Amino acid sequence: MPVATVGFIYPDHAAEDDYPRAAAVLDAELPVAHIYGTDLHAIPELRDLGSPEKLRGGAELLAARAPAAVVWACTSGSFVYGPAGARDQVERLAAAAGVPASSTSFAFVAAARSLGIEQVAVAASYPDEVALLFVEFLADAGIEVVSMTSAGIDTAAEVGTLGPEAVLALAVANDHPRAQALLIPDTAMHTLEVLPKLEAALGKPVLTANQVTIWEGLRLAGVDPVAAGLGRLFAEGRAHVGR
Repeated sequence: MPVATVGFIYPDHAAEDDYPRAAAVLDAELPVAHIYGTDLHAIPELRDLGSPEKLRGGAELLAARAPAAVVWACTSGSFVYGPAGARDQVERLAAAAGVPASSTSFAFVAAARSLGIEQVAVAASYPDEVALLFVEFLADAGIEVVSMTSAGIDTAAEVGTLGPEAVLALAVANDHPRAQALLIPDTAMHTLEVLPKLEAALGKPVLTANQVTIWEGLRLAGVDPVAAGLGRLFAEGRAHVGR
């Protein structure tokens, strides 16, 4: 029997194969339902992508799997609403799904708190105007961003083509000595395969979008996830944190 079934609503297609990779390691069922919008890292398009109607549709697609929790697996499609709007977004999703719900933006906050991290560097794939909204979201949660860089990539599809060496180079080039951890916030980026190399290269925790999303979903489902190869976040039981 799997330890839990957690559903994920994922925008379009890019790095969703990170989820079956994690499911095999964690002995969990992690079904992914896709919703679609304009593939563009721009604020109006991202707000449309995370609209209540689209997320309700994603919840309906997952209903047959009877998940114990549901997570909106998109960072930019949640923080673009601002902290209050993002909270309303997950409350509506929870009501639609009938189970606890969250989003990748809140998953980053919960993961940082679970590791006792207060100062971070952010290596974003987004254009500056989008990445800066993530910085503001983290600041509202009491997490100081000591350094933020943005690669200015316009679409999730392009982010999804980045291979392990490109992801490693992005991380190494954009760390900061005062940061307790590096955050890489795009669920369109393949990161699970390269996580051990990222943390070994930087000598600190690296929190990536698909990693924290999966961890958050299991946490909401009442599972304290521990697994090798998924970074320090999964290295020991840390599930009981506040939001």
